[in-house]
Amino acid sequence: MKTKLYAGVAAVALSAGAAQAAGHLAFAPGEGDFNWDSYNAFADSVDLAGEQVTVFGPWLGPDQAVVESVLAYFGAATGADIRYTGSDSFEQQIVIDAEAGSSPNVAVFPQPGLAADMAGRGFLASLGDETAKWVQDNYAAGQSWVDLGTYAGPDGTDALYGFFYKVDVKSLVWYSPENFEDAGYDIPTSMEELKALTDQIVADGGTPWCIGLGSGGATGWPATDWVEDMMLRTQPPAVYDQWVTNEMPFNAPEVMAAIEEFGYFARNDAYVAGGAGAVATTDFRDSPKGLFASPPQCYMHRQASFIPAFFPEGTVVGEDADFFYFPAYADKDLGKPVLGAGTVWAVTNDSPGAQALIDFLQTPIAHEIWMAQGGFLTPYAGANTAMYSNDTNRALGEVLLGATTFRFDASDLMPGAVGAGSFWTGMVDYAGGKDAAEVAAGIQASWDAIK
Repeated sequence: MKTKLYAGVAAVALSAGAAQAAGHLAFAPGEGDFNWDSYNAFADSVDLAGEQVTVFGPWLGPDQAVVESVLAYFGAATGADIRYTGSDSFEQQIVIDAEAGSSPNVAVFPQPGLAADMAGRGFLASLGDETAKWVQDNYAAGQSWVDLGTYAGPDGTDALYGFFYKVDVKSLVWYSPENFEDAGYDIPTSMEELKALTDQIVADGGTPWCIGLGSGGATGWPATDWVEDMMLRTQPPAVYDQWVTNEMPFNAPEVMAAIEEFGYFARNDAYVAGGAGAVATTDFRDSPKGLFASPPQCYMHRQASFIPAFFPEGTVVGEDADFFYFPAYADKDLGKPVLGAGTVWAVTNDSPGAQALIDFLQTPIAHEIWMAQGGFLTPYAGANTAMYSNDTNRALGEVLLGATTFRFDASDLMPGAVGAGSFWTGMVDYAGGKDAAEVAAGIQASWDAIK
């Protein structure tokens, strides 16, 4: 899945330093601008002395150290014996554990598809209407987060089973501030302005975009992000949701139009460094390097928040490179949609401690402790954005807080044969010149074949 492709580099791109060793509090309570009142209030209201709370998730290495440092505050506040275990085969192991009746209290899913499946099998506990209302009221684009965490239980009744905590942003355009300043370009605030800027750069003798789809056996996935972003900018969120589940076929006019929106940029020789023919063969890790050439080989690169890990050594984000929100159309009245990913926390072995941990994730301190250590973004409006470890993370957080709609990466929610198969290869074919209708029909056929 796409999330796995860059999960390991996200911390490299965003982290400001390793956490304290597990069991020690990284920041002394009462010090700094953290919301210690929320910590103290939680500590005063919850007593779990003697109870063990187990958490199983996908993080290992430095990421594991950071999540353990956050969970240490839960343990210190409640007296619980909180234990985290990480695995690089989380998706397989959590199913095995659930079927064997040995689930951890809380599981951290890298994407909601598996959580939804497990809710339907009766392996998750509902988080309740009160938690759903909290998410609705406190997260930017709150209804989106409720929808993404709501699944059908074993009796078919929908309920909130998943709580999103730790989010990634994909709707970004990276650029060189120096190049924009030298050329006199302003940051576009609408898709109309972005297309006008694209034409202006060409008129000035430059090349607007660097785009690369190469990724070894996963070649094509960067184009799926483009299409997903374009779906959110041309159709209401409900249409996006129908596309993800194939309630709307892949070769519906709405989907083909979004593919062609990607083609507007990627299939124009004048718009792309190396010409349209280079898009499919350029490695995605190499594609942003044109931003830093002299003279610039391109002025813009649409990619998720992890991409600075592949910028030239010594590049300072915020100075040598920066980003802006991949804008929406001004004339379509679809708000400010944001595409991204994130981890879903769910109760897999219900207990007072498990439910209390979900409550803890609703405190500002639970967000701010990780914000201060890097590699963490949150849509929680009650967290102090001053606690982000650097200006880049803070600006990424502002993109989340400004969202009116958030949707999860569609290809990660589709069946693997489609989302990590025919969708990838189909977009390579499209970038190479195949007709959108032919490509979309082929992807739909692959979906029909597995139903």
